Amino acid sequence: MKKTCVLLIQLGTPDSPKTSDVRRYLSEFLNDPRVIDLPYLARKLLVNGIIVPFRAPKSAKIYQELWEMSGGVSPLITHTENVTQLLQKKMDEQFTVEFAMRYQNPSMDMVLEKIRKVNYDKIIIIPLFPQYASASSGSAIEKAMNIIRKWWVIPEIKIVSQFWDSEGYINSIVERSKAFDPKSYDHVLFSYHGIPERHIKKSDPTKNHCKLDGSCCERNSVAHHTCYRHQCFETTKGIVENLELKDGTFSNSFQSRLLKDPWLKPYTDFELEKFPEEGKKKVAVVTPAFVSDCLETLEEIAMEGKEDFLKAGGTDFKHIPCMNDNDDWVEVMASWIQNWQKTN
Repeated sequence: MKKTCVLLIQLGTPDSPKTSDVRRYLSEFLNDPRVIDLPYLARKLLVNGIIVPFRAPKSAKIYQELWEMSGGVSPLITHTENVTQLLQKKMDEQFTVEFAMRYQNPSMDMVLEKIRKVNYDKIIIIPLFPQYASASSGSAIEKAMNIIRKWWVIPEIKIVSQFWDSEGYINSIVERSKAFDPKSYDHVLFSYHGIPERHIKKSDPTKNHCKLDGSCCERNSVAHHTCYRHQCFETTKGIVENLELKDGTFSNSFQSRLLKDPWLKPYTDFELEKFPEEGKKKVAVVTPAFVSDCLETLEEIAMEGKEDFLKAGGTDFKHIPCMNDNDDWVEVMASWIQNWQKTN
């Protein structure tokens, strides 16, 4: 019987909330040229000389709070481990499911070496980022292929670079959201991870379509196939259609910006601060760019976002949890894998 390995890839997390571990994680993450796309020397000086030394101690405190909330463990590791185990139980003996982190542990080098020794006939690589961005999906795929290309025997490879338009993915978010009655809120905010505006333009194959002016996403173009911003907007359209949210009761925003370069707008923190002034006192936030709750959703949205919103005059704030290890989400991935195996 031919054997297939399914490799799930998440972004990563420090090995512990200790400052030394957080420093090591940030150094690997931010030195990635797909994350901070500056010339080598400028990136090294900025990351290693300024960002990491100043940011690591502050981030360590945040990670400590996050881990304490999650029983002393990384929520990202916990959710990804659970999904891997649950998915394995749903697959037959033809499949083995593994997971790795793009940054830190379990490392892609270690996990792929384990996979290499088994001599699988096929590897299905699934970066767990619904919308394609060079800094997330692109980086994970590049790392995996740089490792695999050195193997003497390279098996058949299937790469899933994006799944934002999957009906199963959309339905999983919709069902998760329905449990919290989003229509009972004044406004639903769809917050996506931000990226620098220049990354959008660099991903435009036409080199002239993406204007970032609010109009280019409405004009048909081949650029949409590689545009993270467009994919985010289309994701929201699919969700709100199924939730039957009315125009004016929802909007999009982008979080987690870094440095002073212009990033995708509007910014999530600015939106949350202005909502109460607009009469939007009850707000729910959905984070469709994340399949698992992590620092960006639990700390940045559920904690900091809530605090900013309430200080601005809001009365009711709800972060709708990610899909995490919900059974319907695991079922969706299992059906994808089985279909890919049949059609390829």
